[in-house]
Amino acid sequence: MKFTFASLLLLFFGLTAFAPKPKLTTVKLASSLSVGVPVGFAPLPDDGIAVKYPSPRKPLAVFSNPSGRVDFSVAVRPTTFESFDYGVLIKIYKSSIQRLYTKVDFIKEDIRTVNGRDLIYFEFVSTVADSKRTGSQLAPIKRYQTVQYAIEGTQLYVFTFVAPADEQAQWQPTAQAVMGAIVMKK
Repeated sequence: MKFTFASLLLLFFGLTAFAPKPKLTTVKLASSLSVGVPVGFAPLPDDGIAVKYPSPRKPLAVFSNPSGRVDFSVAVRPTTFESFDYGVLIKIYKSSIQRLYTKVDFIKEDIRTVNGRDLIYFEFVSTVADSKRTGSQLAPIKRYQTVQYAIEGTQLYVFTFVAPADEQAQWQPTAQAVMGAIVMKK
């Protein structure tokens, strides 16, 4: 029996269509914002957020898996931009992401519509290398990340899913499901 590429491709898509979808729990973060959080993830308390995300502006919420190695966070910041600026902002945010890390390998970047709302979307693997030390160097830290940006009024919402890069295959479907479960009411 001889298989063609098309029949193998059809078989692959047929089998993956029945793959289990990641299970999410809907969490309401504000009257106009709800997100899908992976089952088993727990909210970090304020002191945990302060340790893991030291910043004058703490995230609105952070949810972590039981090991604490994978996070989903939601941050809100003031902005003077509007949603019709997304075409320009995608370039600015991409540049900002590239400045944060030693190396960034983008998997996907676009403006997408999620539950009736346009969002800027990035999916990438980031690397931070210890290049300033002399002698023994620490191993680079690589992370798989998805980030979405949305503007509502004068607020910028930043949704971030972060996992170790070596666990990308395991967490990628969950990250994509989480980013597709964001509901922002106008």
